[in-house]
Amino acid sequence: MLSTRFSGIFRARAKLSFTHISATPTILRSNASTWANVPQGPPDPILGVTEAFKADDNPKKMNLGVGAYRDDNGKPYVLNSVRKAEQLILQDKLDKEYLPITGLASFTQNAVLLAYGKDSIPLKEKRIAVTQSISGTGALRIGGTFISRFYPHSKKIYIPTPSWGNHNAVFRDSGLEVANYRYFDKGTIGLDLKGLLEDLKNAPKNSIFLLHACAHNPTGVDPTREQWDEISNVIKEREHFPFFDMAYQGFASGDTDRDAYAIRKFVSDGHHIALSQSFAKNMGLYGERAGAFSIITSTPQEKTTVESQLKILIRPMYSNPPLNGARIASYVLGNPELNQEWLSEVKLMADRIITMRDKLKNHLVNDFGSKHSWNHITDQIGMFCFTGLTPQQVERITKEFHVYLTKDGRISIAGISSHNVKYLAEAIHEVTR
Repeated sequence: MLSTRFSGIFRARAKLSFTHISATPTILRSNASTWANVPQGPPDPILGVTEAFKADDNPKKMNLGVGAYRDDNGKPYVLNSVRKAEQLILQDKLDKEYLPITGLASFTQNAVLLAYGKDSIPLKEKRIAVTQSISGTGALRIGGTFISRFYPHSKKIYIPTPSWGNHNAVFRDSGLEVANYRYFDKGTIGLDLKGLLEDLKNAPKNSIFLLHACAHNPTGVDPTREQWDEISNVIKEREHFPFFDMAYQGFASGDTDRDAYAIRKFVSDGHHIALSQSFAKNMGLYGERAGAFSIITSTPQEKTTVESQLKILIRPMYSNPPLNGARIASYVLGNPELNQEWLSEVKLMADRIITMRDKLKNHLVNDFGSKHSWNHITDQIGMFCFTGLTPQQVERITKEFHVYLTKDGRISIAGISSHNVKYLAEAIHEVTR
């Protein structure tokens, strides 16, 4: 009787096991088909350049696609002021608690002071709403989403042609419609001021315009002070809303005040601007993702309501920002000795880039006798240079000289060194004869 019972139990369990096994392929097939309709996305144009560079074993290869500063030996550069700040943080034995939703207050206060200047009226009157962000990209996304929700006029944002490759995606995913305005003149390899002003005037009143504060990416073409004044006047006449992206303050000219001219001019002209800031380039905090988003309001009370909505926006997005990068930047900006050293290092980096521009142009003209005008190399500013190379010339310079850059002919000047600048000039000369 007992053996019969055990035999029955065994047969029942075996039946369950076989049933489970036979059902498994069906479950797996169902799961496999869930994402069968997800299309293959295109590779990132910048990361694709880096991957191709890494796969190349030629000793003369150059990676001019990456937007990161390199020293004259082609190595990543960590600022001394940043290293010292890290040591002070370590000595202070600080905790690792969550930050508030809008981030580290000492960091955001120093960030707006750096951008708007100590004489800024909105800053003195406590009318600048600010939040820490996940670098400049995060600041743009916060700003785009806030504008999408609360800007009472058009939900269309105009970005320059060309612009940083991520602007379109960030604003589109923020819920805004993206349009373009003229900026770069391919004929002169300079600013299309006439086209820019016409597009400002022809856009519907109260339109949103994205402006690069300095070191325009990807062209390196910036308006002069007089041109910025004219742009500000037209935007004011048309009652447009200016949204500035400032990823390179100090990194363009070597002077943080000079690079903030457009921001401060627009504010003094009465514009209630929005601003995205990044400390990736000018402080070398790439992976720390330290940034800030700010917007000028009319009153302290309005600032409070705007900040309340920024918190509501951020909370479900990432809850609160990372601590370490903001803490480093806060120490560097808030400590007079470290701040002075940082300003010197920013100038050192900017000067090295300017020197590479001069050498590249001189090699092309004087050593290789190029008949083309390469004035745009030294007229442009910041990390990037729009060389004017065609996609065909880019393909050839990569294939024949192992020089890697984006298809639009943009190169990162920071990727050039005194050891390879002449080789690059030779390569450019050969493909542009």
